[in-house]
Amino acid sequence: MRTRGKEILINSLKIISASLIAISLAMLLHLEFAVSAGIVAILTIMPTKKETIKTAAGRLFAFAVALVIAFACYTLIGFHIWAFVVFLVIYIIVCQIFGWYNALTVCAMIMSHFLTFGDMGMKHILNEVLIFVLGVGMGVLANLHLRKDVNYIEQLKDETDAQIKKILARMSERILDKDLSDYNGECLHELRKSIRHAKNVADRNYNNQFRTTDVYDIEYIRMRDKQCMVLHEMYKIVRHIETTPNTAHLISDFLKYMAETYHKDNDGKVTLEKFREMDKEMKSRPLPVERKEFEDRAMLFGLMRKIEEFVLLKIEFSEKFPTS
Repeated sequence: MRTRGKEILINSLKIISASLIAISLAMLLHLEFAVSAGIVAILTIMPTKKETIKTAAGRLFAFAVALVIAFACYTLIGFHIWAFVVFLVIYIIVCQIFGWYNALTVCAMIMSHFLTFGDMGMKHILNEVLIFVLGVGMGVLANLHLRKDVNYIEQLKDETDAQIKKILARMSERILDKDLSDYNGECLHELRKSIRHAKNVADRNYNNQFRTTDVYDIEYIRMRDKQCMVLHEMYKIVRHIETTPNTAHLISDFLKYMAETYHKDNDGKVTLEKFREMDKEMKSRPLPVERKEFEDRAMLFGLMRKIEEFVLLKIEFSEKFPTS
């Protein structure tokens, strides 16, 4: 399992490297405000490849608009602080209208350089364009290496499935043992945390590739998340059963079978067939005489419907991704 510290270290080194390279290139080209290229690079790097490229493309257009507004302000008012204030007022409004929030800081910083130059001729405009291009370019290049982390997402899916197997096995035991220790739903809480983490990794993987059709992992985690919600409903039923109706062993054995055969490659169809057989067997059993046993059997019937919903979720997913 990777550590958060290692991930932070790698990202930090990547950002620092992109910034230093951008500054070095700007200095080699003898550009004014060379350090600004490094700042632009830092502000361009996003957590994923798609986010970085989207941010860079948006900033490119926002930068062009900023140049036009700055040129108008400095030409009409002159190269002093009030011209920059007017530029800021206009540009901030424009950025809010078009949602260019990520571009505001970068473009405002670059447009302030013209105030220092006291001029907005082609030489200085070219200087700022190169500063911007170098910074954004290095920011994009820093994230081009990002790829879908296949091994890690597979590890997370396996860990999530192992937790679900354990929950099903514990349910099987609890139906027959009312005094089962530590049956308090903590495992469901841990499962939800694991699914949230797996979902974040799946989303990041999706945004680090250009194939927009590769949604298998995202849909897989979403299916497991739905099953987790069903499991929670199953848990609430099981924990309130106080007797052992004559159908309890059937459901306990079936849950044990589900736990043993639960796997990402199991499409659920055989499981559903066995469920139908058990359902018929349960309906053929005589009704209980005792009131409490009758109530518990009614709860078991409700549990059956949840089990069916749980299995159908996997079948629906398998039919959507038949070759996966």
